[in-house]
Amino acid sequence: MTAAQPNAIGGPGYTAELPCVPESVGRARALVSGALAAWGLEGDVADSGELIVSELLANAVTHTETTTTRVVIERQSESSVRIGVSDRSHTAPFAKSPTDDMASGRGLHLVGALSERWGYETNRWGKVTWAVIATPIRRGR
Repeated sequence: MTAAQPNAIGGPGYTAELPCVPESVGRARALVSGALAAWGLEGDVADSGELIVSELLANAVTHTETTTTRVVIERQSESSVRIGVSDRSHTAPFAKSPTDDMASGRGLHLVGALSERWGYETNRWGKVTWAVIATPIRRGR
């Protein structure tokens, strides 16, 4: 895991390479929580960040054949943090229209509700699915 300065904007942020298995969700949540705490962003922001990374990683585990994933948390500006999860698939993620009797399919709706925006970027090797969350701007530092 690589660490940034607590008040750093932009790269390198925080990153971890994890096995793409359900058991990695806890480690991804801890990474997000630790990064946000280092930036002084706790409470609702941390709760949202942990839920977002959980859903993004769960999608990679469920819908791809990726063996290893990379989780990246970047402080894009004083007012936003970007959380990304990579996988080896080129299939675009999409929010399903879940019905009441469906056991799953609500993850990207949750990501959309907790973030300012979400999306994905394709690369030669696969894609990164990301979400940007708003953060409070601290004054008087």
